Amino acid sequence: MTTHLSRFEESRLERGQRALAEIDGAAGHKVVAALADIAPDFATYLFEFPFGDIYSRPGLDLRSREIATIAALAAMGNAAPQLKVHIEAGLNVGLTRDEIVEVLIQMAVYAGFPAALNGLFAAKEVFAATDGQRPPGPS
Repeated sequence: MTTHLSRFEESRLERGQRALAEIDGAAGHKVVAALADIAPDFATYLFEFPFGDIYSRPGLDLRSREIATIAALAAMGNAAPQLKVHIEAGLNVGLTRDEIVEVLIQMAVYAGFPAALNGLFAAKEVFAATDGQRPPGPS
């Protein structure tokens, strides 16, 4: 990942805002905006720690980070809204639908079939929304 400023010239907040925009586009900022009335400081936490400190680290590109994030959220089994955001983010950073589906199928081995199924249905919803359609099946 190339940046015009080094990690030390940019503040954590600036790095986080830039990384979130690159990864999630408008979706990430909608999450932050939705929290403004109840927990405005939480937006700063979201920008600085996960995106300013972790996502901005060298060592893994954004595609690899989104693979790890999608796998972790699917394995948790209780983070469907965040999983959908990160499936969309995976598409934004260059993952293919087939790659995302394979990550979710892999979760059947380590997180169980229910987690994999829930992840696959979340992906189906994101893919349908990307195509401008409503997906069939459970939501």
